[in-house]
Amino acid sequence: MALTTISTATITTLLISLLFLPKFYSSELIIENDHSSIAKADVNLLEFPLNLEFFEAEFFLYGSLGHGLDKVAPNLTKGGPTPIGAKKAKLDHFTWDIIKQFAFQEVGHLRAIQKLVKGFPRPLLDLSKASFAKVVDSAFGRPLYPPFDPYASGLNFLLASYLIPYVGLTGYVGTIPKLQAPASRRLVAGLLGVESGQDAIIRAYLYEHAMEKVTPYGITVAEFTNRFSELRNKLGRAGYKDEGLVVPIAQGAEGKIKGNVLSGDENSVAFDRTAEEILRIVYGSGSEHKPGGFYPKGANGHIARSHLH
Repeated sequence: MALTTISTATITTLLISLLFLPKFYSSELIIENDHSSIAKADVNLLEFPLNLEFFEAEFFLYGSLGHGLDKVAPNLTKGGPTPIGAKKAKLDHFTWDIIKQFAFQEVGHLRAIQKLVKGFPRPLLDLSKASFAKVVDSAFGRPLYPPFDPYASGLNFLLASYLIPYVGLTGYVGTIPKLQAPASRRLVAGLLGVESGQDAIIRAYLYEHAMEKVTPYGITVAEFTNRFSELRNKLGRAGYKDEGLVVPIAQGAEGKIKGNVLSGDENSVAFDRTAEEILRIVYGSGSEHKPGGFYPKGANGHIARSHLH
C-alpha cells in the first residue's frame, strides 16, 4: 500500500511538472541535421543570415582567388545558382591577404550555420560591376563616370566591402535577443564577433585613407562611406543606424570627436536591424517585397520568401 501511494504521488508530481515546463523543453524543440536541439522559433532566424554569408563568401572568394564556393566548398551551396559577374579583383598583396582570410572565414560561417539548421540553396547573387555601380550611383544621386568598378583596385574593393558586411553585423545584433536556445545564441554571438572584426578592419583601412581621393572621381574615401551609410539609412526606413567614417562632432563618440572608425549609437553601442530592414537595403528597393540589387530573384529562406507572396 505504501509503495502504491508513493508511486502515485511521484507520477502525479511528474505530470504536473511537465505541464509547466518552459516552451524550450516542450513541443518547440526540433532536431536538425547535426543532432542539435534548438527551438523552432530559432530556425528561421538562424537561416536568414545565410543570405548575407553567401554574399560575403562569394564576393571575398572571387575577389581574392578568382573562383567561389562552387570550387572551394560546393556542398555548402546546396545546388544554388552560380553568382553573376563576380571576378578576381586587382588587389595589392596586403589587401589580397586580408580578403583571402575573410573569404575562408565566411566559408566557415556557412558551415557553422548549416551544422545547426538545414539551411537552403544559395540565392542568385548579382556581384557584377554593373550591380555595384548602380548602388554607388544611387548613393550619390547621379551616375559616376566611369561607372564604379569594385574589382579595379584594392581601394575600390574595400569600398565595395563596406556596403554589405556591416549590414549583416547589425542583423546579428538584432537577432540575438530573439533567440531561445543557448546553442543558437552561442553561434550568433560567435558569428557577430568575427563579422565585427572584419568590419573594423575594413573601416580602419578606409579611415587611414579617409581624405584620399578615389581615382578618377575626385571624391574622398570618407565621402564615399558617408554616402553609402546615408543610402542604407534611407533604404532601411528605420531611422539612423549607419554612420560613415567622418561625422559631425555631435554624432561622434561622446559628442567629442569627428573621427568615426567604428559605428555606434550615442553610447557607442552597435546598432541593430531586423530582417525586413536588411532586405530593403540589399534589394536596393527600400521594400522587402521588391527584390533586386544584389538579389535579383530575392533572398531565400522562410523569412525572405514570406515577403514575396
